[in-house]
Amino acid sequence: MISRETIDEIKNRLDLVDVISDFVSLKRAGQNYKALSPFSNEKTPSFFVVPAKGLFKDFSSGKAGDAITFVMEHEGMSYVEALKYLAKKYGVEIKEDQRTGAPGEDHSERDSLYILMNYAKDYYHQILLGNEEGQSIGLSYFKERGFTPKTIEKFELGYALDSWDAFSGEAVRKGYNQELLEKTGLVVKKEEGRSYDRFRGRVIFPVHNISGKVIAFGARMMGKDKNQPKYINSPETEIYHKSQVLYGLYQAKNTIRQQENCYLVEGYTDVISMHQSDVENVVASSGTALTEDQIKLIRRFTENVTVLFDGDAAGIKAALRGIDLILKGGLNVRVVLLPDGEDPDSYSRKVGTTQFQEYLSSHRQDFISFKAGLYAREAAGDPIRKAESIREIVTSIALIPDPIKRSVYIQETSNQLKVAESVLFTELNKLIIQERRKRDRDQPPVPEEPITVEQIEDKLAPNKFDPEVLVQRQEREAIRLLLNYADQAIAHEEDSAITEKLSAFVLHELEDVEFSNPVYHNIAAQFKEAVLKGESLSSQHFLEQGADPAVRNIVSELITPRYATSEYWHKKYGIYFPGEADILKEMAFTNVLRLKFRVVQRMMEDNLLKIKDAEGKNDQDQLTALLDSHVGLKAAEHELASVLGIVVAR
Repeated sequence: MISRETIDEIKNRLDLVDVISDFVSLKRAGQNYKALSPFSNEKTPSFFVVPAKGLFKDFSSGKAGDAITFVMEHEGMSYVEALKYLAKKYGVEIKEDQRTGAPGEDHSERDSLYILMNYAKDYYHQILLGNEEGQSIGLSYFKERGFTPKTIEKFELGYALDSWDAFSGEAVRKGYNQELLEKTGLVVKKEEGRSYDRFRGRVIFPVHNISGKVIAFGARMMGKDKNQPKYINSPETEIYHKSQVLYGLYQAKNTIRQQENCYLVEGYTDVISMHQSDVENVVASSGTALTEDQIKLIRRFTENVTVLFDGDAAGIKAALRGIDLILKGGLNVRVVLLPDGEDPDSYSRKVGTTQFQEYLSSHRQDFISFKAGLYAREAAGDPIRKAESIREIVTSIALIPDPIKRSVYIQETSNQLKVAESVLFTELNKLIIQERRKRDRDQPPVPEEPITVEQIEDKLAPNKFDPEVLVQRQEREAIRLLLNYADQAIAHEEDSAITEKLSAFVLHELEDVEFSNPVYHNIAAQFKEAVLKGESLSSQHFLEQGADPAVRNIVSELITPRYATSEYWHKKYGIYFPGEADILKEMAFTNVLRLKFRVVQRMMEDNLLKIKDAEGKNDQDQLTALLDSHVGLKAAEHELASVLGIVVAR
């Protein structure tokens, strides 16, 4: 177990914005930050980070918590693994033996897979640098490609010995579990029961997830055996899903965010060579066609993608499909076409850092110009082929979800290809309608439930509100005030020179009110206990690890400000909006009265049902008592309504 002192040290050192920025590109919104949700696919940001309160809240998925919770939710880590990740990030030492890869009391199987992959990475790296075969074959290969020792360390490159069981034999001797070795994909088990190392006689490229953990390996063959593939990769495992991973993103994410652009290439060596040319905002799909999940991953850090195309025609055609997918994902696409026969790796080594960077800057073009030029060369004066090319371009534009961007691209296409905008818009609208119809056809019909007369009456009945909903709405506001302003002083009702804490005022006024919502009841009960003991209770108390998840979720939502008044209203226009802190007494007093008002109305509704029941049973004694009670409730309703300025029926 990790000691409380170590946990406290981690919490003291970590910075919430810094932690979350490793996974999401945050944009300042007043004193807080917002971003597109990393947990769901959305077009409008609903993910908020509140540094002053040390929490995040994702309104699209409902997830919320502190920095530790975020790492757990985002990376699928246990509490202990999240602490270890943050300890490493902030240089906090945790003394713990991690030699065994077998799942036990300290590690889940998932955690053990991470530990084993980390061991494999260290093993292959050590073989590359310290073993005779690794140095003569693997290290020589990397040096021939111009990779410096710094680059080799940065990407933790390695080498697998040309042996059937060199790695697995050493891992078993170190105490790692044979079954887990097979689950990582590092060892392949044959049908007859024998096993062998997956990677043999190859240079190794570790694949990291976004937090820097090794989750897979790519391996390049060193010999010229035509029966063997040039590259092989780890199979899919519990911790590795290739369609959701981009090679180099861990090393590139900060630069991508800073430069607001992500270069997209094809292979491992392309990424590494570009880093050596000081172009670090680069990733590769590495061994798989570009996927929607990979595009969403890029979108967390930037909305701008520059695709680097190899000079050969086959590569261009294949990559065009990727462009359409990127456009559909709502990203802005630019293209750089490399000279014939060159790829990012070969060309960056051929021309050197400065010239390579200049080439990227001067040859970058938007996808319309790129496609128009490509199809113009293919059409070569053939009007039929030109018409097909224009339709291809409009088809790509139709994939863009933003209508304003579509309009801009249509104008650009019209200017470049000398085609009337009206013609292009007609074709565009036709394609959009076709896609909608296709989508509607593909969706299974939802069976409609028959609607009863009572349901129709409910929908048509004016001002028919559920009293319980109205009560809980005011309960929620009372809890929000307690969470945000519990210790703030407000003037005493009878003597303004005397102050009291808002929590004491609210809970005293509501001492005879029982909260009906179980989560609100739980929170209110904890505040009451703290007030009775003369203690303070902050909102952070409800967000600690181990707190009720339902409570933690509600609390994070109620203390996360989603909107803020611009300072320019006051500075530029002289318009001042009072903040909640300025009118806190009035807000608290009004909330108490409204909650009591709604509770009384709920009691009246319940009492009317009891009156109806007593009438049916012809119980005159009970009926008289209930009618007397109703008169008292009605009087209380009118008294509260008059203070609140609400008109109620007599």
